Order: sequence, then structure tokens, then C-alpha cells
Amino acid sequence: MSKQPGREPIALTLADCRTPLIKEPLNADQAERLAPSFKALGDPIRLRLLSLIASHEGGEACVCDLTDAFDVSAPTISHHLKVLREIGLVSSERRATWVYYRAEQSALDLLSTVLSVPQGVNA
Repeated sequence: MSKQPGREPIALTLADCRTPLIKEPLNADQAERLAPSFKALGDPIRLRLLSLIASHEGGEACVCDLTDAFDVSAPTISHHLKVLREIGLVSSERRATWVYYRAEQSALDLLSTVLSVPQGVNA
């Protein structure tokens, strides 16, 4: 996988951000390392792609299963999948002529932990 300079996968772990924002604010380093993932998900196509992949039967989806859900070109879908892959939200595996994508559960767990609100807490 080729990487663009400055684009690294999520380097945080759940241990880095195990406390929801409602309990404790992020420090500068945590915010710096999480922001690219939230920025990637700020695009509606990428958010839908991640949702389609994560909810697909077996937890993975072939790129051939994703392109028909959008009114954009296949190269545009490929670009958005590349962004999700480079940031660490999905992984990919080539099988013959197709590429299969799988949501990275650890990355999703991290993002959801930061945004979670414990039961019984009024925001």
C-alpha cells in the first residue's frame, strides 16, 4: 500500500482514549491523532462506504458490491476507499481481480469510545 506523506493510520489505541469526551477532554496529542479519522468520515460518501462495508454480510464487501450504491464513478469510489484505508478505518485484500474491504473494528471501537455517553448521563 502506498502512503502519501503525512497520512498515517490511526496510531491511538483504546488505552490512549478510554475515557469519553463527556468525562475528560482530549489532550492536544489525542486530538491531533484522532482528527484525521473524523475528517475522513466528514465526507458523506466515505461515511456511507464505511457503513456499507461494516454492515455487509460477513463483515467485508467487494468493491464490486459497493459501486452500484452511489451515483459517482468507480474511480471516485476507489479514491474514497483509499482515504478510508490510509487512515486505518478499513483494510483491503486483493483476491484475483477484485479488492475486498473490511472495517477495522479497533479503529471503530476507538472512535465510538471517545464519543460514547454512559447510560444515565444527561449531556
